[in-house]
Amino acid sequence: MTYDRSANRPHLPAPCLVDVGTIVNKQDMCRILSNLGAVHYSYRTDDACLEEGNGYVVEVFCDLQQATLVANRTLYLNVCSFDAIELRRVHGEARFDLVQDDRQLRLTPLSSPLHEQADHDMELAALDAMVSDVLSSDMDVKEPE
Repeated sequence: MTYDRSANRPHLPAPCLVDVGTIVNKQDMCRILSNLGAVHYSYRTDDACLEEGNGYVVEVFCDLQQATLVANRTLYLNVCSFDAIELRRVHGEARFDLVQDDRQLRLTPLSSPLHEQADHDMELAALDAMVSDVLSSDMDVKEPE
């Protein structure tokens, strides 16, 4: 007779993290990083800052064959380069520490997704208004004789 121990375990719900916690699931890591946009980054080893600057998160992906790249103010983040993301709030601001052994890539957003969405919505509204003006104008196009 076999005994399935997993059948007796209660089903645990997926975790819920709000601004603070550790993310280890690669899909969750991709989701949390994908909308960062402009960030301040610092690359640390053994708590010593080796490099820092401002940049823009261009791509977030999960691939065992590719590297995380930070160059020319652009960040290409491979979540497979890290074991976890530690979410923190420091002085009211979000901070994302991408951790691998004694290495850490710290990302601090420079803008809010809410502000970026509002800016994007305003740009779309302005573009829509311009297209409406062009389509409703009484511009006559004359054919050459």
